[in-house]
Amino acid sequence: MTLIGKIVLATLAVSFISLAGVVLIQLKDAAMTWLLGCLVSFAVGGLLGGAFLHLFPEAAESGNTNLFTHALIGIIFFLFMERFLRWRHCHQGRCEAHSFTYINLVGDGIHNFIDGMIIAASFVQDPRLGLATTVAVAAHELPQELGDFAMLVYGGFGKKKALLLNLLSGLVAVFGALLAYYQMNHVTWLKDFLVPFTAGGFIYLALVDMVPELHRKSCRGKTFAQTAALLAGLGVMGGLKMLFDH
Repeated sequence: MTLIGKIVLATLAVSFISLAGVVLIQLKDAAMTWLLGCLVSFAVGGLLGGAFLHLFPEAAESGNTNLFTHALIGIIFFLFMERFLRWRHCHQGRCEAHSFTYINLVGDGIHNFIDGMIIAASFVQDPRLGLATTVAVAAHELPQELGDFAMLVYGGFGKKKALLLNLLSGLVAVFGALLAYYQMNHVTWLKDFLVPFTAGGFIYLALVDMVPELHRKSCRGKTFAQTAALLAGLGVMGGLKMLFDH
């Protein structure tokens, strides 16, 4: 198989992890509702863990001296994008719609785009390194994609539509891989910007959108489970970092 074939196959494999949400479709609405709070809490932990344990360290290791500036740009960008989406929904008589679901798709798409770039760059350097990187990215994506699916359903999408949107967001990784393969001279500066930019977006999503939603919908009986789920999300990201750092 050619190198570009291996790259496309690897990124497709990672992209189809987004279909992990199919296991949730079989649940009854009552069970789904019960799980949503925990899954969204897990997503909060995953987003924060991804930002602080993976994206920021990666940006720092690359020597990016402007990583916090780029992260701030990401936060401001996501803020204004959400304001725009919320304005559109309100003028269409749908103020109750959760605009953060659209924001999450943008953030997840950027993340997947970067994943594709990282996978392609690793394969170009050494196919064995590419395989190891693909396994690491896949392990990182699995818990996050379950949380993303939960956020889409929580934001008002039907289960099947949420699954489709999650898959389309995952397939963005293929475009990132192709860009990295054909434009390797430009990958470094683009990645240096997008990695902390995405971290800023994840922080915004977790703290500004998801946590207030949990407070608004939470009750005393669910607090322990949601807190445990949040810590589990952080724990998974921390565990993956320790595993792949060694």
